[in-house]
Amino acid sequence: MNSKPRPIVTPGGQAPAPSGSPVPLSRRQWLLAGVAIGLLNVLITNVHLADRPIGASTGYPYLAGLVAGLEGAEYFRQIATAGSWELLFLAGGFCGALAGALASRTFRLRGVPALWARRRGPGLVRRLLWAFVGGFLLILGARLAGGCTSGHILSGGMELAASGLLFALVVVACFVAASRAFYGVSR
Repeated sequence: MNSKPRPIVTPGGQAPAPSGSPVPLSRRQWLLAGVAIGLLNVLITNVHLADRPIGASTGYPYLAGLVAGLEGAEYFRQIATAGSWELLFLAGGFCGALAGALASRTFRLRGVPALWARRRGPGLVRRLLWAFVGGFLLILGARLAGGCTSGHILSGGMELAASGLLFALVVVACFVAASRAFYGVSR
């Protein structure tokens, strides 16, 4: 077994495809995605256009408030402007990702991803339970932090806000620690 780690980008300019993905990403695709996110941030945060940060976490309590009929509640009124915007942002992200997966013919509907099945077993109920717990912890953390990774890292990071950059470092460190603890280290 080769103990040498795979390079991020091969000499031919192709990034290795994620496990199970038939489509490798080229340097040009990464560059275009970065430029697109940068332009999106400029357009969205521009005070003459949308004047909103890139964010998503307020969309969830906004949707919950709509479903529960809490439009008159004080908290709902406080988040209504940001929440309605972020709900549209989330819907657009979902639709864009679905369109990209369908266009590239990489869309797969799976209840249990291959890595999960290898490390934690093939049980769908266990996978759904852990997905719910993980999602709940993420949204709880986002609400306690006053924003999510897209708000703090993308918007804050592009504005070079110290809080956004510090948040990015902490998130990466926590992701690495949690992944190693949950999945174990494999070489």
